[in-house]
Amino acid sequence: MSASDLPQGPEVLLEEEPIELNDVRWPDGLVLLVFWALFAVVFLQFFTRYVLNDSLGWTEEIARYLLILVTFIGAVTAVRKESHIAVEIFYRWVGRPGRRFCQFIIDLIAMGFYGAMTFTCVRLAMKTRQKMVSIDVPKSIVYWTVAACFACMCLLAIVILVKHLRTGTSALIDPELPDDPASKPALQVE
Repeated sequence: MSASDLPQGPEVLLEEEPIELNDVRWPDGLVLLVFWALFAVVFLQFFTRYVLNDSLGWTEEIARYLLILVTFIGAVTAVRKESHIAVEIFYRWVGRPGRRFCQFIIDLIAMGFYGAMTFTCVRLAMKTRQKMVSIDVPKSIVYWTVAACFACMCLLAIVILVKHLRTGTSALIDPELPDDPASKPALQVE
C-alpha cells in the first residue's frame, strides 16, 4: 500500500466514531476537574523548579494526593460504565449458561471487594490523626474521599448485579448484542 492509497485530508477525521456525550455523568466532570487541578499543580511544580530555580515545597505532596483522587474518582466512572478489565478468554470456551454463572460470580466478588475496601478505608481514616507535611490539612480527608469512592463503587456494583440478573445478559455474556441496555431484550436461559 502506497501513501497515495491512504485517505487524505479532513475526511479521515469524519470516519472516527463520535464521542458519546449522553453517557457523561457528574463523577466524570469531577474527575476532570481534579485532573486539571493536578495538571496545574504539576505545571507549577515544574515551572518553579526548572524555570525559577526555586521549587515550591507543597506541590509534590499535593500532586500525590490529587493523583490518588483522580485514580479513585475515575474508578467510580469505570465501574459505572462496566469498563474495568476482564479476562475474556474463558468466556469464549464456555456456553452461555457458564458465562452467566461466571458473570454472577464476578459481580459478587467485585461487590464484596468494594465493600471490604470501603470498610478498610473508613477504619484507616478514623485512625489517621496526622496532618499533611506541607499544609495544615488532615491526611484523613484523602482516606475519607477514597472510602466514599469505594462506597460509590460498591453501590454501583449492586446496581450492576441487579441489572445483570434482571436482563440476563451483559457485554461478557452476549458480546454480539449492542451496548445499549435499553435495546436488549430480557434473554431466556438456554
